[in-house]
Amino acid sequence: MPHSSQFSLLKQRRFGPFFWTQFLGAFNDNVFKTALVTILTFEAVNWTTLDSGLLNNLIPGLFILPFVLFSATAGQLADKIEKSKLARLVKIFEIAIMLLAGVGWMTHQLWLLVAAVVGMGMHSTLFGPVKYAYLPQQLRAEELVGGNGIIEMGTFVGILLGEVLGAVLVVHKPWGVELIAASTLAIAVVGWLASRGIPSTLAPDPTLVVNWNPFTESIRNIAYSRRNRVVFLSLLGNSWFWFYGAIVLAQFPVYAKETLHGDYSVFVLLLAAFSLGIGAGSLLCQRLSGPKVEIGLVPFGSIGLSLFGLDLYFASVAYHGAAQVDFIGLLHQAGALRILVDCIFLGVFGGFYIVPLFALIQTRCDPEHVSRTFAGMNILNALFMVVAALTAMVMLRAGFSIPQIFLVTALLNAVVALTIFSFVPEFLVRFLAWLLIHTLHRVRVVNASQIPERGAAVLVCNHVSYVDALVVMASSPRPIRFVMDHRIFKVPILSWIFRTARAIPISPAEEDRSRMDQAFVDIAKALQEGELVCIFPEGKLTSTGDINAFRGGIRKIVERTPVPVIPMALSGLWGSLWSRGSGNPFERGFRRGARSRLSLVVGEAVRPADATPELLLERVAALRGEWK
Repeated sequence: MPHSSQFSLLKQRRFGPFFWTQFLGAFNDNVFKTALVTILTFEAVNWTTLDSGLLNNLIPGLFILPFVLFSATAGQLADKIEKSKLARLVKIFEIAIMLLAGVGWMTHQLWLLVAAVVGMGMHSTLFGPVKYAYLPQQLRAEELVGGNGIIEMGTFVGILLGEVLGAVLVVHKPWGVELIAASTLAIAVVGWLASRGIPSTLAPDPTLVVNWNPFTESIRNIAYSRRNRVVFLSLLGNSWFWFYGAIVLAQFPVYAKETLHGDYSVFVLLLAAFSLGIGAGSLLCQRLSGPKVEIGLVPFGSIGLSLFGLDLYFASVAYHGAAQVDFIGLLHQAGALRILVDCIFLGVFGGFYIVPLFALIQTRCDPEHVSRTFAGMNILNALFMVVAALTAMVMLRAGFSIPQIFLVTALLNAVVALTIFSFVPEFLVRFLAWLLIHTLHRVRVVNASQIPERGAAVLVCNHVSYVDALVVMASSPRPIRFVMDHRIFKVPILSWIFRTARAIPISPAEEDRSRMDQAFVDIAKALQEGELVCIFPEGKLTSTGDINAFRGGIRKIVERTPVPVIPMALSGLWGSLWSRGSGNPFERGFRRGARSRLSLVVGEAVRPADATPELLLERVAALRGEWK
């Protein structure tokens, strides 16, 4: 899918009205919440005697409380009720909440505004499962990364614009609260009008009997998600991001006021930097991953979150500006630009982290349980965000400065990331494969759609270099079990990658008959479980660049487990550092230069009955052509 096609979705009825509905919801949430936080930070004396730092962490906690209590119910409703109808009902509820908030603004009743915060949390709780379950029903698999990228970009641009508008309008004298009351109601009405354009989207389980007990259903929902280990750990990874973001963003108002000595416009500038970064990172995911779900971006994003979180601490400690400034004055302070760059790149790497996780969950969870899976994610998100709010309050009470809170959060992120990736090594393996084809090489994949999205198949490919498996792995939308020579399987560093990817080592019968027999048993088991298996039928690396004769193992595989066979051809690796060409391998590598071109061409499937070594060799040679 071309990079530009993700924006063409906005012109289509299956995506456009839904995008604007969710965008306006996120926008209105943040106009309201930011106006309330701003007024309680900069004009607290006129509204309450409570500590502003405490309130700035309490309000986000109250907003996400309904996620803990009602997400399981919301997930059931999203699986039972047609989604466009449910979206319109949620928007009508939003209008009612904004009417309540309007009364609170006009009468200076803080408890009504707090009730509206909880109400908007309920609004988001109901819409959340619809939001992410709608996409896989309306978008093709190759559109999911782009669609999720636009949704996340729109969400955070909506957050940014809402934060800017909320902070600017509420301090406008003398009509600040009146402007906020009118604006939030108007945005809710426009959101309802946008929802009327969402096309009918069938409920996956209309006969579902709703369990109205939120506690038992929440437990059952999370227990169901745990059946799929990769999906459940992805849910936890997603929730960790919201823990990280909740702590950092909740500190921005007081950080702007007390550390940077700024007014409300400095607070808005920090939010703008982070939100624009998230939007940019979300959109870049499509360019960096192509049409497939590239989970290798998740470790990349996690590394950036820790590095720039650490640097935000050091940049804050190094900042010595003492003058009271607005956002323009801040830009003239020494060290301020570094802080803003850190905020931007926290957002960019957050986008790299979160978008592939959403797409992975959508593609690997049970299609009839998507809404409830995302409801389970919302429960976990809410719990993590409640813990984030409590953690921040405890650290503040213990005397931590806000920069120290940034430091602790960044270090915790590194620990959590290593834990998750140790449980699901596929993330790290895909990251290494992604690095290979985006730093040392430029890979062009032709006809990747020939690789089936579901079900078992055997992929056969010519064997040019030690990194052939990594290139194929990085080009496939699905995990692959590789069958490889046991000697390559034992190569240092590569050995860890191949073991982590659950590769199957094999050896010739004359060398180790028992190892060969076990390899065929493992291959049959993988195919029976619906996995992709890739073999290199030459049995060894080419030493001339030409394709060696294919051995007969492929016949034995498909006779035992009849599945389609997909021929593929690699070009461009011969003569590289990774190949067995003559001469010094490093000289060959430098001679080819940085970012050398590679190609992987995927051919049409061959029926099991026709999959002879001779026919497959002919197909692979034709796909490769003259370029080695």
